[in-house]
Amino acid sequence: MFEFIVNYYNYWMYIGLMMIGFYAMMAKRNLVKKIIGMNIFQSAIIFFYISTSVKKGGATVPILEYAHGHATHGIEHGANAIDVMQYANPLPHVLMLTAIVVMVATLGVALAVVILIYRRYGTLEEDEIMKLVRRG
Repeated sequence: MFEFIVNYYNYWMYIGLMMIGFYAMMAKRNLVKKIIGMNIFQSAIIFFYISTSVKKGGATVPILEYAHGHATHGIEHGANAIDVMQYANPLPHVLMLTAIVVMVATLGVALAVVILIYRRYGTLEEDEIMKLVRRG
């Protein structure tokens, strides 16, 4: 059991970060704290996906080398065949770059909405805002 925890320490750290973010979103009443919790949660998911795409022992960039004047496209057999285990998969990294852009955009929109809420109600506490909304 101890080896399982030690061997997968990075996953346990991501789970811890996710739970911190989830707790902040659910338990905190201040809207800025909820937004920070959402950002922590999103970051933990991005870290998780990037760490799962890492190959142990190292891998090179997925750029095909030329052999005998022709590019090897993986359809040949024998000496010119491509060993895909030597190359890193760029797809998870590209997807996480997109997720980072979405995360930053979400953060920006959420902070803009919080500013508007503060200007209208004069507070960022969820309970107080709900009381003011119910009054009309």
